[in-house]
Amino acid sequence: MGYLICSKCKSYHELQSGESPRDLRDHCPCGGKLRYVENLDIVDPRWMQIIIPPKRTKGEVLREKIEVFSLENLKTRLNDFWNKCRYRLQSTQNWDNHTYYDTGMNPLNAIKNELNLGNIRWTLVIPVIMAITLILTFVPGILTLLTFVLLVALGYTFNNQIIGAKNALIAGAISFLLGSLFSGSFLLLIPYTLLGVINGAVCGWIGGYLRNIRSQRRI
Repeated sequence: MGYLICSKCKSYHELQSGESPRDLRDHCPCGGKLRYVENLDIVDPRWMQIIIPPKRTKGEVLREKIEVFSLENLKTRLNDFWNKCRYRLQSTQNWDNHTYYDTGMNPLNAIKNELNLGNIRWTLVIPVIMAITLILTFVPGILTLLTFVLLVALGYTFNNQIIGAKNALIAGAISFLLGSLFSGSFLLLIPYTLLGVINGAVCGWIGGYLRNIRSQRRI
């Protein structure tokens, strides 16, 4: 016999016959640490009596872990993941249908509004990154000019000039970084990456400019 007391919430649990403190949980439901005493002489009579549940068995712990990876739980997570992916794909399809900036907006303010990765069209950027990386790694020489063509083409695919330059900048930076790594030019890693940033921004801007000229001629 004996008692488990909790000084935090002023409560106690009376041990029953055959019940050991080691069979019960170490903490009170309030979160306080339980302490074993032989009698309640040190306890205020106003303390509340509670019931401390027994410790969880290994089988119960294992059952809880299995429930986390249950089929229903996995279905819910996969469904949430699919809904998020579908929403992002739908958002990328609607980018070019929106007007992002007023014609009189300051270009610096427009650039500040684009300091995020929310409108990167990865379905176009990733293939361009792969193509440029392969060119820089395995096709040195005059054919490296194809990298500029690809970046201009990437910027041309966007109705918005700033969005196109931004996507081309990301593609240029990542592809030139990977090209430097795969070709073994570790000392030129930072200069190559900066060169990719500059090339991507300039070529993407040119591509968007050409797209705007073509749109104006159609009008």
